[in-house]
Amino acid sequence: MKSGRILDTFSVEGGRSVVLRTPRWEDLDDLLELINSLVEEKAEVMVDEKLSREQEAEWFSSLLLRLERDQVLFLVAEVDGKVVASSDVHLGRGCEKYSGAIGIAVRCGFRDLGIGTWMMRTMMREAQSVGVKVLVLSVFATNERAIHVYEKLGFVQTGRVPMKYFKDGKFVDQIAMAKSLK
Repeated sequence: MKSGRILDTFSVEGGRSVVLRTPRWEDLDDLLELINSLVEEKAEVMVDEKLSREQEAEWFSSLLLRLERDQVLFLVAEVDGKVVASSDVHLGRGCEKYSGAIGIAVRCGFRDLGIGTWMMRTMMREAQSVGVKVLVLSVFATNERAIHVYEKLGFVQTGRVPMKYFKDGKFVDQIAMAKSLK
């Protein structure tokens, strides 16, 4: 996947334009703001401590390299020149080469506008175009909004791991979900 490639554009409520594209190095600070805003709001994501710019730069440079090598799919959603969401599909290798693990993060203030759903549909098409036959994901059992969106997109619950996560002083189950792209 080439850096900075536009895959889709659409409008959301209020006429705001959204651009879905692959990331470019200039997105580093926006992506850092995105993840740290999720940590601040105690969103149901895996990261629970703010990241430094150095940590984000190390992760991001590795991501861009994997993107260029077609080892991962990654999209950002840009509104008014600012990255407000990201989604990735980690592509399987070996006997898992027909599967991918999908994830998504949408900044507060940009949820419930359809950005996440549009982004997930785009990622499913991209994954299918590179030969992925099944997508899997993990979600906090308490994240009812996300579970609803995933089910609306055709994902089904395939399992539950009790007490998988420990966040904000309490244990939370993990729900595994999958969707066939065949």
